[in-house]
Amino acid sequence: MSGLSSLRLALLQINPVLGDLSGNRRRIAQAARRVYALGARVAVAPELALCGYPPEDLLLRPAFLAACDEALAACAADLADLVDFQLVVGHPKALDAVAVPAGDAHPRSGSMQRCLNAASVLSAGRVQATYAKRELPNYQVFDEKRYFVSGREAGLAPVVIEAGGRRLGLLICEDAWFDEPARAARDMGAEALLVLNASPFHLNKQTEREARMTERTRDVGLPLFYAHLTGGQDEVVFDGASFAVDAQGHVAARAPMFAETELLIDWALDGRLAGAVADVPTLEAQAWGALVCGVRDYIGKNGFPGALIGLSGGIDSALVLAIAVDALGADKVRCVMMPSPYTAEISWIDARDMAQRLGVRYDERSIVPMFEAFKATLADDFAGRMEDATEENIQARVRGTLLMALSNKFGAIVLTTGNKSEMATGYCTLYGDMAGGFAVIKDVAKTLVYRLAAWRNAQGVLAGEGEVIPERIITRPPSAELRPDQCDQDSLPPYEVLDAILARYMEEDQSLEEILAAGFLHADVERVTRLIKFNEYKRRQSPVGIRITHRAFGRDWRYPITSKFRA
Repeated sequence: MSGLSSLRLALLQINPVLGDLSGNRRRIAQAARRVYALGARVAVAPELALCGYPPEDLLLRPAFLAACDEALAACAADLADLVDFQLVVGHPKALDAVAVPAGDAHPRSGSMQRCLNAASVLSAGRVQATYAKRELPNYQVFDEKRYFVSGREAGLAPVVIEAGGRRLGLLICEDAWFDEPARAARDMGAEALLVLNASPFHLNKQTEREARMTERTRDVGLPLFYAHLTGGQDEVVFDGASFAVDAQGHVAARAPMFAETELLIDWALDGRLAGAVADVPTLEAQAWGALVCGVRDYIGKNGFPGALIGLSGGIDSALVLAIAVDALGADKVRCVMMPSPYTAEISWIDARDMAQRLGVRYDERSIVPMFEAFKATLADDFAGRMEDATEENIQARVRGTLLMALSNKFGAIVLTTGNKSEMATGYCTLYGDMAGGFAVIKDVAKTLVYRLAAWRNAQGVLAGEGEVIPERIITRPPSAELRPDQCDQDSLPPYEVLDAILARYMEEDQSLEEILAAGFLHADVERVTRLIKFNEYKRRQSPVGIRITHRAFGRDWRYPITSKFRA
């Protein structure tokens, strides 16, 4: 270790736009220049930061991989004037077509383009070295074995670079969760680990990450620098919170969550690490940050001019409105109250009150004439039959039609307001309240809806703006108001019970016997689990929504619609 010196490293917490190679390259280069000016001589950008994560089937297109190669070379050239500086950046790297068994072949040929999940070292205007991810996750939202060849499978060696007399081994995300990649880097002389990451958020994931990285540093006896992506991409969000752990397993630096930033860490001669340490937010603050991030980036990255919400005077639409305003600003959010014959006066009052508190545009459009017209048109067909869920669903579908018409005319995206408890049990209407472009609270159980509403009000009081959600909206018994005196609990177990069963069955994969053994009533367990299975066809037709739990309805829930298995 001759020439040993103190070394300043930087973790570039980037929010890329998937597929915007020139924009991402520019974002990375600008961040690199900022940290270089502050004395950093090694900077680490996250996993696949150059193209965005996850690129999914774009990776099957040779033109996409070729464009990534060009962007990487251009990024190296952008920084050619930075003397004694190394940037490590994540990107996909094409391989020659790899023959695969016929059953795995791409439908258009007997072989498919596969590639490496790579990290390249850029210095002096060139690509100096390239590392390939060795451990490919294939669970929950991950599907990397569909696209990537492991660096181990490709016969590629670990990569160790030198900076300031120190030797730094490269790892990519999942590699750091296993023993072999880190030990291989150490055996090649690495004195620290640089880990590039794009790890989708779920509640308390940061605590889990830091615990596992602490285990890794203690196992190999090396400090670890963890550069993490931030921002939203379709239904997943990335929380940032990049960090550094010293060789003893202590978190020595941490970036804030859900924010683009650069985290500077000084690695002293005696091995100590020093940097800013942001607090880990509470669970409610994490959830709020994820939801705001998801809305902001889905709407912003897809170019929608704003958001449109059907405001009912109930808790779910109130929460979605508060999230949307925090994400976009009041000037980009419009609310429409669409009362039916069964809408209570207090719903009108509370909806108007909340819209006024947040300063958003608010309009009222009665659906009564349209509802009556539908009933008149169908009167002969429905003669002799009692009103039931059919008429309730007509009301929801009239509202969905109005919202989508406004969306088509003015371009704003409709944010749906259904929560996870409703999505699980089918307590939602296809082409009605499920109509829209983005399901903000699709992965937020009803009990968490109430907690988030109370949390947001408390933050408003602390900030001096007051409560943004009227208290009566939170305390009123929830109701869809589609028939006289309707209450959610008329047809569902109490939400505390429903959500607990949902978590055990859907998120934890517990059997019916295990749930019953935990003390739940057989009738409740049977009812909730039956509704979950029966309503798969609805969920398949719902908009994408933000994932905040470790198992959401979407990418990591792939159950068949047609199935007779009932356990």
